[in-house]
Amino acid sequence: MNVNLAAIPGFLAGHGRVLDRRRYDLLMGDGDPASVLAALGAYRNPDGGYGWGLEPDLRSPESQPASALHAFEVFENVAPTTAPEAVGLCDWLGSVTLPDGGLPVALPLTVVEATARWWTGGDPAVSSLQITAISAAAAHRVAVHDPAVAAHPWLERATRYSLDAIQEIEEAPHAYVLLFGVRFLDAVYDSQPRASDLLKRLVAYIPADGRVPVEGGTDNEALRPLDFAPRPGRPVRDLFEPEVIAADLVRLAGEQHDDGGWSVDYARFSPAGALDWRGAATVNAVETLRANGMI
Repeated sequence: MNVNLAAIPGFLAGHGRVLDRRRYDLLMGDGDPASVLAALGAYRNPDGGYGWGLEPDLRSPESQPASALHAFEVFENVAPTTAPEAVGLCDWLGSVTLPDGGLPVALPLTVVEATARWWTGGDPAVSSLQITAISAAAAHRVAVHDPAVAAHPWLERATRYSLDAIQEIEEAPHAYVLLFGVRFLDAVYDSQPRASDLLKRLVAYIPADGRVPVEGGTDNEALRPLDFAPRPGRPVRDLFEPEVIAADLVRLAGEQHDDGGWSVDYARFSPAGALDWRGAATVNAVETLRANGMI
């Protein structure tokens, strides 16, 4: 299955955020880290957190825990370049961390319009394994090249909370809790002794074909093997049969639309969010396919 790379810049020009256009250029060797970080800076608040729709289905301007994942993804993209804003994000996350070490699913919103119901209905006084684990996972990937992030006390607290919360799981969790728990354990596999056994426990909840339907999502919404194990050479990849990964790579490549972009199968809540997700999904698809030798 061939990917039409020539169509992607034009698609992003018409559908993508400046951030994703800059990320794509950097991924393909045509951009520079400073330009990517400048685009990310448009979503940053004076408190060091990120808002303004960096999480496409959360359009409110104030800093939110859900935006941390996307910011850390950018800090990972620019490696080996480091940015002081990454440590600033850790500082902000530390300031909104709850006493048990977890992050709330969302803080109070100043603008609720165009935002998904799970963000508007979140309890700011209750820790969310889903949000904490994926934020910590992304931060650990940044920590590989950024010693200041690796040493930050927020990351240690979030890591401990996530390990303890995953340890307490006794039945199949919601699909996204499962996904983000697996990604977290994969990210800390080499540094946390408990990660190996916990990862095997969580992967046991994933069917052999790697497809996990999303309860409460759209009719066709499901997580796939490459959602859990997007990169070769990682411990979680070894827990999937090679033919399962190979088939999913063919699926991902084949989901490019005629306009050059990819789509997502989950619900969108605003015209802007729908466009933002397509641009982000396109960059992420190219990143995954390239890492696996398909591009």
